Formats: sequence, structure tokens, C-alpha cells
Amino acid sequence: MSAEATNPATPAPATPSPELLASPPLSTSLERGDPHEQGAPPSHRRKSRPRIDLRRLGRAALLGTTPRDRLPDAIGHVAEAHRAHHPDANMEPLRRAYVLAESSHRGQMRKSGEPYITHPLAVTLILAELGAETTTLTASLLHDTVEDTEVTLDQVREEFGDEVCYLVDGVTKLEKVDYGAAAEPETFRKMLVATGNDVRVMSIKLADRLHNMRTLGVMRPEKQARIAKVTRDVLIPLAERLGVQALKTELEDLVFAILHPEEYEHTRELIVDNASRASDPLAEIAEEVRTVLREAGIPAEVLIRPRHFVSVHRVSRKRGPMRGADFGRLLVLVNEDADCYGVLGELHTCLTPVVSEFKDFIAVPKFNLYQSLHTAVASGDGEIAEVLIRTHQMHKVAEAGVIALGNPYAPPSEEQSDEQSEGRPGVGGRPVDGERVDPTRPGWLSRLLDWQEGAPDPDTFWSTLREDLAQDREITVFRADGGSLGLPEGASCVDAAYAQYGEDAHACIGARVNGRLATLSTVLKDGDTVQLLMGQDPASEPSREWLEHAHTPAARIAIQRWLAAHPSPVATEEPAAREAPETTETPAAARRPSAEAPAARPTDASPTDAPAARPATANVVVDQPGASVRLAGCCTPVPPDEVTGFAVRGGVVTVHRVECAGVARMKSSGRAEVEVRWGDTTECRVTLVAESFGRPHLLADLTEAIALEGVAIVSATVEPPSQQRVRHTYTLQLPDAARLPGLMRAMRNVPGVYDVSRAQHAAAATQ
Repeated sequence: MSAEATNPATPAPATPSPELLASPPLSTSLERGDPHEQGAPPSHRRKSRPRIDLRRLGRAALLGTTPRDRLPDAIGHVAEAHRAHHPDANMEPLRRAYVLAESSHRGQMRKSGEPYITHPLAVTLILAELGAETTTLTASLLHDTVEDTEVTLDQVREEFGDEVCYLVDGVTKLEKVDYGAAAEPETFRKMLVATGNDVRVMSIKLADRLHNMRTLGVMRPEKQARIAKVTRDVLIPLAERLGVQALKTELEDLVFAILHPEEYEHTRELIVDNASRASDPLAEIAEEVRTVLREAGIPAEVLIRPRHFVSVHRVSRKRGPMRGADFGRLLVLVNEDADCYGVLGELHTCLTPVVSEFKDFIAVPKFNLYQSLHTAVASGDGEIAEVLIRTHQMHKVAEAGVIALGNPYAPPSEEQSDEQSEGRPGVGGRPVDGERVDPTRPGWLSRLLDWQEGAPDPDTFWSTLREDLAQDREITVFRADGGSLGLPEGASCVDAAYAQYGEDAHACIGARVNGRLATLSTVLKDGDTVQLLMGQDPASEPSREWLEHAHTPAARIAIQRWLAAHPSPVATEEPAAREAPETTETPAAARRPSAEAPAARPTDASPTDAPAARPATANVVVDQPGASVRLAGCCTPVPPDEVTGFAVRGGVVTVHRVECAGVARMKSSGRAEVEVRWGDTTECRVTLVAESFGRPHLLADLTEAIALEGVAIVSATVEPPSQQRVRHTYTLQLPDAARLPGLMRAMRNVPGVYDVSRAQHAAAATQ
């Protein structure tokens, strides 16, 4: 997989500096007692374990066969690192895998002139340092054999079993001869699908890319840049999502050095200048923290954790001139979860806390398994030190992510089973339940695998993959049924609909967010409760406007695929408007119809047997001889509403519901009330307003529901849709006012209708 990788001994101009390339592999210095991490004087900070000499490994690889009773000299470092994490590991598979890899790659050389076997050895050493189990290391040694030698997958399966074979196959590239320009995106698609079944596939790929990036030195600058960009856009986000911070941070620095050499050099100078200072504020604050915890009786290890290059660059851009404490953070490691909060309490009590910097990722872990308490404390001279507080196990997971979990597919040990049965925290300090702690199929990976199936071509997959991975923050929203959805930050109700229902979300007509009606464009926040309102019409269609609010690839691809299959323009937000009946009202009246407007002729929306217009008033008795009565259009009173009347011009008494806003206005203007009451006739006319989400055939369904209640439609108007909502206004003739509650219930039961109310028109109240 790295036949073109080279040795950094002859660096090109864009190659990272020797200081970076000479750093110890990964972030293992904490566990090895690196003096810098312990707050030692500056003169000792550069002291660290030297990098493995690849040329020496190459010579060892050519020494020939090794007796079966001991490991080959070339993998001694791998065995040492592996035993540090797994003392009882069986080394025999590693010995056999090395023998096969060395014999298969014999004669192959890297462009730097080293034997090719040094590459799988280095990749395997990276994984061993992070604590990978034996199966992963075995597959890592063999990861290029099927791709670059005559070894076949069947041979690997026969010699090492199905698991190792699956991992090797998962990281094997597709041939350019067969796929042409699509080889790279299709290889990543194949690798991601394999990762969906076994996350160890991606662990090997990440370690492989890290070693290639470390040894990118003599490639042409344009090729360095191309590989660095793919690493930045795809591999680094995947390392972040799998929680492998040790790989992610080193990859970031290597990419930074290649793509931004000037900024990298400036950052390197800042770090070198800080290292030359006579005093280290972080070391002083670390000693103060040790004293506080020692006096409190809390066993803890206080370490100094230097920022990597990209982190220093980000801090310098955010805060301006760097101070001594900005170049690192304090790391406090304890034994138990409860001790984390004990440390936090002591620091906030005995030192000056910066409360705005506090974050609790133990109670609410990140989606990539990360757990820690974050805070900051200020020293007497104004230096502010960031502090990370976590257990040793949390730290292991924070550094190595899913790799630290060993074989996630092996049955749990008796101790783990007992912990889970007692409800005690599992890996990462939380119960082993749900996507936050399930490395076999994290939620983001499930979503990625779902949408990639719908990507119509490699270019769409490749561009969408980069966009998806760029969304590096995730929120959790809760469904009405008690379940949850993991979504990227910025996701809308459209995204939630497709995340929950897939392509069935085409029928979504609206949502309630935290109990309130919301448009599908509503952006969700972490912790929101979302209830998606689904229509019953199988012919429901997504709106083109949904694409503007779709944040996730799954939603965008599903909508785009439907639109591609239905190329004719379809404005799904306007179905009701398209079906709006003709009326004799003016456009202004159509927007705010009044019960007092002239009755419209029967329309297409009315039942064919609907009667002609009927008297507009029920039988109202008024204590004013000779007066005519008219029901007010502002509140459309019907029996048995409590009513009152007011005399207007022409000897007419208008009848209002007593709670009508127009009643208060008339009283305030000095108009005297006229006593009115209902007579014996119960027939009445009423105006109802139905609020709904737009969907096809909604108007037809509403008019059918009205007709089934035995009610005649005098007129019906539909306002232009607004934010996917449609407002229908009906003037209806009821044979009996007692039918009104049942009619309103029937209208509310029509899919898409979320409210039905009596008309309230302020303009009519001023008569």
C-alpha cells in the first residue's frame, strides 16, 4: 500500500522538520514517563525514546529464516510493545505472519531503497504501541501481501483464519486497471463497508497512512500535496470519529507541514522559543496542583501534555501572542471515576477556576468514546492552565480509541459480564449500550454506510464523503418513542426524518420540536425531542426546497434520487393551492375571507349534491322591534355560543360571541349592547380555518371529511403556502349547530391538518 513511500532522510522542501520526524512514535511518552510530561527542566524536554531505525530493521529482515522457537529479530520491537499491553499474548501468529510477509516481499524495495518489509513492520509497530490485539497485528503484517505479492486471500484464510483474511481484504486496494480514475473512491467505499463489519480494518488503514505520511519525503511536491489533502479530508476525520487521537494529531502535524509550510515553520519557531525559556509556568502550576491533591489525599498523577503543532497554531490564531502556559495542558490521571470529580472540587476550591472553560465529557461522552473533565485554573501571575482530568482507562481510550478496546467482537470476560449485569459502567465508564460505546457500529458509521449505497457514482460518493466527514460535531435528539437519533451539528427536521424513516420520509408533513409545531427546516439542537408527523398518502412527494434544509448526505441523496426519477417540476408545497376552488371573492378577500362576503357559487371542492346557498343566520331573537339581525363575520357565532349584540347603521343588530375582541372595542367606543338570544332554529352558518402542512390531495380530503359530516360548503379559499404550511378557510352551512364539535374533530383527523379553529377576523369587528 506504500510502494511509493520514501525515507525522510532526504527530505523535499515540503517535508516536516527533523524535530517533528524525530519525535517518538505516537503519544506514548505519557505511559513511558517522558521527562517533559513530568514537568522536568527545559534542558531535558527533548529527551525521548529514539525512532526505530528502518535501515536496521531492513538488515534484520534479510538475515534469513528464524528457528520456530523464537521470534525473528526484526519484529522484536513489535513483540516488546505488544507484551506491554497483552502480557499473555500468543506470539506464534505474529512469527508466522512475519515469515510469510518477509518471504513474499523479498526483493521488493521502497523508493527510498529500504526493503519493503520495513513498511508492514512499521505499521504493525504503530498498532502495537497503541495496544492492538494479536489478530490486528497479524493482519497488519500481511496487509500488503495480497495487493503487492503473489499471496492470495485463500492462502491467508487457510493459514490464519477468516478474521485475518477479512482484515487483509478490507485494506487491499482496488486495481486502477479495473476501475480507472474511480479506483481511489471505490477503494475507500470498499474499506468503509468492511469497517462497518469490523472497525479494525480502519485501524490498520490509519496506521498505514501514518507511516506513509512519515516517509513522504522524496516524492514530487504535487504528489505530496495530493496525498496530504486526502489525508486531511478523509483519514484525519475518520481517526477523530474512531477516537484514535494519537494517530489523528500526528497526521494533522504531518499534513500541516506539507500543505502550509510557512505557517508550520512559524509554529515550529514558537515552540522552539518557548522551550528555550528559563522557567516553565506549566511546571510551576503542575507542582501546585500536585501539592493540592497530595494534601487532599487523592492519589493522582499530574503530567504536562505539550500541544502538538496544529494545536499551537490554532491557539495562537485564537488568542494572539502565546504565553508559556498556552503551549501545553495539565493532565491529571486518577484511578476511579469518582476521583475525577474529587480532583475537580479540590482544584476549584484551592485555585482560581476559569468557570467558562468547564466541560464534563464523563457524564456526557463524545460520540467517539472520549471521556474527560475539562477545566482551567489561573496562577497568581495571571497564567491560565487548561486541565484535563480522567482515569487511566479513559486516557487509554482517549489516545487509542477503538484500538484500545482490543477485539471488540470477542465475548466479554466474566468480569465484564458481571459489571454489565450489575449495571456498572463498561468500557469508557458508561454502560455498554448504544452507539456511544459500541465500537462495532458507531452511529455515524451506520449513517455513512446507509447513504453510500444511494450514491449514484464514485464522484458523488467521494465529494459527499468529504462533506460528511467535515461535520466533526454530533448532536443527539430524542424521538417521541423514547429512542434517539445521532445527527451532525446543524441538522434539521428534514435530516431527522430521513435518519428515522429512510425514503419513507418522503411522506413527512411536519414536526413537533419539544412539543411545539415546527417546520421541517427547523435546525435541531442537542437534547431536543422531535416528533415527526407523517402523512398517510403513499403518493407523498418530497419538496425541492427540502434540499436547502438537508444537512446530512442520507437526506440529500434520497431527495435528489427522487427528483431525478421525477424530472418534471413539482412544487409539493403548493398542492392545496393548485386545487383551490374558484370563488367570487377578490384576491384580498381570498387571503382573509369573511362570513359576510357574498356566497360563492358551488365549486369543484364542494360535493356534487351540495345545496345552494342558504340563509346566513340562525334564528336569533333581539329585544329591538323592527331590527334585522346579522351574525358578525369576525367571530361567526353559532348556537349555543353566548352572544351579545350591537346596533349599527341601517337598523341592523350585529351578533357577536361575548369573548370576541370586537365586543371590547365597541364597548370602549360607547356603543350600547343589545340583548340577543338564540331562537328555536339550530341551523347555522360558520366559518372555520384549517391549518395544515402542504401535501397532494389535501383539499380533496378535507372537503370529503366535511361532506361526510352532512355539512354544506358555501365557499372555500386557500391562501398561498408559507414555509410549507397552508391555511384553508371554509364557510359552512350546518343543519344543526350541535354538529360543530364533531365536524371540527373530523377535519383535524385529516392527515396533514394540525389545527382547526373558528374564524376570528379583526377587520370585520369594527362595523
